[in-house]
Amino acid sequence: MRVADIWWKADPHDLHRLVDRVSSVYVERSHVDRDENAVVVINKRETVRVPAALVAVMLLGPGTRITHGAVNLLGDSGTAVCWVGEQGVRFYASGLGPSRGAGLLNRQAWLVSRPKHRLGVARAMYGMRFPGEDVSEMTMRQLRGREGTRVRKLYQAHSRRTGVPWNGRVYRPGDPFAAGDDLNRLLSAANAALYGICHAVIVGLGASPGLGFVHTGAATSFVMDIADLYKAEYTIPLAFDLAARGLVQERDARTALRDRIAENRLLGTIVRDVKTLLTPEGIEAEDIDQDLNQLWDEETGAVPGGVNWSSEPLDDTVISLIDPGMVEQYLAVVGPEFDTPDDGAGRP
Repeated sequence: MRVADIWWKADPHDLHRLVDRVSSVYVERSHVDRDENAVVVINKRETVRVPAALVAVMLLGPGTRITHGAVNLLGDSGTAVCWVGEQGVRFYASGLGPSRGAGLLNRQAWLVSRPKHRLGVARAMYGMRFPGEDVSEMTMRQLRGREGTRVRKLYQAHSRRTGVPWNGRVYRPGDPFAAGDDLNRLLSAANAALYGICHAVIVGLGASPGLGFVHTGAATSFVMDIADLYKAEYTIPLAFDLAARGLVQERDARTALRDRIAENRLLGTIVRDVKTLLTPEGIEAEDIDQDLNQLWDEETGAVPGGVNWSSEPLDDTVISLIDPGMVEQYLAVVGPEFDTPDDGAGRP
């Protein structure tokens, strides 16, 4: 098992807030189970207890088994569960995150489907990268050109600072670690780790990883949008620093980025930036991301959910099977226990 170190500890009173949680716990070649309000990670070497409400995302790597009870607890605690490749460098799937509302997702879809507003968000993203510059009238082509020039100068500046030669970015889609020199591989490893962290935050907030504003067409377009905000400060200088010290393994990049993120509390910054980009001025993100149980209506916009809208009463035989106080809340159909004996004909 490889369980990532606790990057920073939150105040116990704030464990329900994503920004105040440990960013992630990575598990590999271990068994994950539940023990009261904690998940227990067990392998042949050790047993580690992890309070579920303390973790923003649990990353399950190769060779990991997890019980239904553990997943149930993590879901109730608002901890996102993600299935990833070795050392977290691939993102395969995820479960339900901390958010229980769809307000932020609806807002994101509204913005990305309207070219004028989409351009406004894209300009805001580039504005975060160009502090002090006015980008309010720039086209996307102008913004891309400005970003390309900035990144090229950034690579050259760090090359001069560290003495590490820079011969251009080499990247092979689908197999990023097989291409380029040691510096390129360090950049790919650090960026992959950064993508994973941004992905976890986006999923945790209830936004869509695929609805990007600058990037498009990929299931992680918005992840790449958000990660690009931090590469100049985190992954690019880190890769040059590691290469200058002769630390050229992928794990070196991942663990060093982890420590730098912990030091600067990047998780909280990502949360604030995502909410700022998707939230209109004068409206708090919490106001559009409430846990509402509503039904869409073409006339009024929405009507309350959890209500029986039929003009006719429920059949008496149905009501007799339900708690009278719960008729307007939900219905549940529960089968027999697995150990229920049958009558010899396959019927209980």
